[in-house]
Amino acid sequence: MNINPAESTIELTKLSPPQILFGIEVDNKSSSEQFLLSMYDSVQASIFVVDVLEDGDFRYVALNPTHERWIGIRSNEVRGKKPEDILSPIDAIKVRQHYAECVHFGQTISYEQCLQFQGVPTWWSTTLTPLRDANRIYRLIGTSSNITPVKQAEQAVGLQVERERLLEAIAGRIHQSVELETILHQTTIELRQFLNCDRVLIYRFEADGSGVIIAESTVAASDPLLRKKITDPCLGGKHRKDYERDWIQVVEDIYVAGLHPCHIDFLASLQIRANLVVPIFKEQDMWGLLIAQHCHQSRQWQQTETDLLKQLATQIGIAAGQAELHQQIKDLEAKLELQKQKHINQLQQVRNFEALVRRMTEQIRDSLDQPQVLQTVTQELAELLNLARCQIELYSSCQTLVTITYEHTINLPQSQGLTRQIADRLEVYQPLLQKQPLQFLEIVPGWQPNLLVMSQMACPIFDPQGILGNIWLTRPTQEGFDKFEIELVQQVANECAIAIRQAQLYEKNQAQVKELEKRDRLKNQFLRNLSQELRTPITSISLAVQTLESVLTPADILDIEIVPQLLQILHNECARETKLINDLLTLTYLEAEPDPPTLIAIDLQSWLHPIVESFRDLTNCQGQQLNLSIDHPLPPLETDITDMERIITELLNHVCKYTPAGEFVTVSAHLTGDAVELNISNSGLELTSSELSRIFEPFYHLSKHDPWKHSGTGLELALVQKMVRHLGGSIYVESGAGQTTFTIKFPL
Repeated sequence: MNINPAESTIELTKLSPPQILFGIEVDNKSSSEQFLLSMYDSVQASIFVVDVLEDGDFRYVALNPTHERWIGIRSNEVRGKKPEDILSPIDAIKVRQHYAECVHFGQTISYEQCLQFQGVPTWWSTTLTPLRDANRIYRLIGTSSNITPVKQAEQAVGLQVERERLLEAIAGRIHQSVELETILHQTTIELRQFLNCDRVLIYRFEADGSGVIIAESTVAASDPLLRKKITDPCLGGKHRKDYERDWIQVVEDIYVAGLHPCHIDFLASLQIRANLVVPIFKEQDMWGLLIAQHCHQSRQWQQTETDLLKQLATQIGIAAGQAELHQQIKDLEAKLELQKQKHINQLQQVRNFEALVRRMTEQIRDSLDQPQVLQTVTQELAELLNLARCQIELYSSCQTLVTITYEHTINLPQSQGLTRQIADRLEVYQPLLQKQPLQFLEIVPGWQPNLLVMSQMACPIFDPQGILGNIWLTRPTQEGFDKFEIELVQQVANECAIAIRQAQLYEKNQAQVKELEKRDRLKNQFLRNLSQELRTPITSISLAVQTLESVLTPADILDIEIVPQLLQILHNECARETKLINDLLTLTYLEAEPDPPTLIAIDLQSWLHPIVESFRDLTNCQGQQLNLSIDHPLPPLETDITDMERIITELLNHVCKYTPAGEFVTVSAHLTGDAVELNISNSGLELTSSELSRIFEPFYHLSKHDPWKHSGTGLELALVQKMVRHLGGSIYVESGAGQTTFTIKFPL
């Protein structure tokens, strides 16, 4: 019964309980109450009563007999219960939304909804009317009509239309010669959406009786099976023959369908609860299966759904046959095209051979870049001869090792830079070292179980001066290299020999040029520094002479006391100039081919002490502490006494010059293995790596570390290094932790 919205808020006199809307008889009924009770009990429309509580919640009050019959629940079973106590959680949410809407708007509303009672979905057309007292809406009266047959008819028409659309779409794709994979993929998607199931599969049989899932559409909650190879233990024998007789398997629940235990376990392992399987035939042979599944709950399959799968299976069989026919045509066309292209390639290859040799000859003669030339050779040979790999390997100077120096590969592992011992493959390299080409078949390791056999050829690279290397060619077939190809590779090998020799000569010349440039640069730097060092004393001498001249004039005779100072400057600078020239001559002498030193055995304990002590006054004057430490006993050291004294003196001069006041200067001697080691160190000085690398350069000064501003020629440490080497020793310097140490080693 629908109530006019204009009369939606009905003011009724609230009856004191018990009352007829609860379905409870009362003793003293008025005539109006008797009339309402008779309508409530006898009307064919479904009537239900819902109380609206103070907190806004809802409780069922009563159902009339018609509603009891339709939903199969008695009135006293729902009295005082909430929607969640009677309906599924989803349905309870839907009815609560309608109840709340009626209370919110305070007027009659009408709607349609689908609810499940005892597992059966039914459609209802419902009108909901609120009852209001003086304060609020306290009750809802609902009338419903069961419209399930009408909805089922509408759904049947819609399903029929959708089924026809689905079949037409697949037939259209087949007619348009769409790829089989696309047809199957789209079919599974549309069929799953149409059936509203968890998964749709297309299973194709293999020759060994197993099968593979070639198309799948699944919901997110189901595990994907696409491209998995699956063997059903119960699909062989009798069951396979059943399918071949056009048998269809309809399983609503695997646990109650009477299946064999092994089949139940197999289906459960794939998350299958309900299964609908239809065979797919290509001509007379069973090609595969079309499968619809529910994964987590049972499913009651309808006959219309089975008929649809049978029709789709027929269309899929047609598509499979058509795809196979198209593939056969394509294979035939490809075969004819391959034969045609082979003839064209044979004609073109002759031209390409000639062009390659001509191009390589021009490139080798025009370019001195050996890596670029030989790398280009490997690439062009690989492309011209359709090789899987082309390599150029070069022998070591002793011809015991061979290194793959250049390589071009398409689909084989790269091995450029790999070095092999010739002795490990002597049977291969013996003929190659004798300048004989060779070819053979090789089984490529790591390709099991399908063995890959390749054709290999090696051609030696040599010239009249000797053997240089080999060109290796790998063809990904068992087809050997013909005579024409071997002759081509030999020509290429001859050109490669020219390129290698030319590059070696060029590299040697370049090295000589660089060495000459380096020496010229060092000479120029040395001359610049020498000029600067020679100019400095001359400048001082000139200034001193000019000053002395001005002092000795009659006008300035009163400043005659400055004359000794000027004479001292002249004396010092002349001495510095003399020392510079002597050091320069000594350095030049040592850089040439000096005479061997005159060796005399000395006892370091007695010989070193007076040399070190001669610096005691200087170190005391500068506030430095001088220490000497010599291990006992030390064997005699054979050396040139003059050069050795110069070495120690120059190093002590240098160390004292750069040692701040209050720091230590230490000289020590001890035996290290089969050598005598002298250490001269000072504290309070730490040099950078850049300063250490240049400390033995001529005219290099550590000006910023010189607290005493002593002068020097700048050749002292360079001379020390040359003299140590002349005596057969070695010298190096280390600096760290606030200390710098010069270490000299002389072998015994």
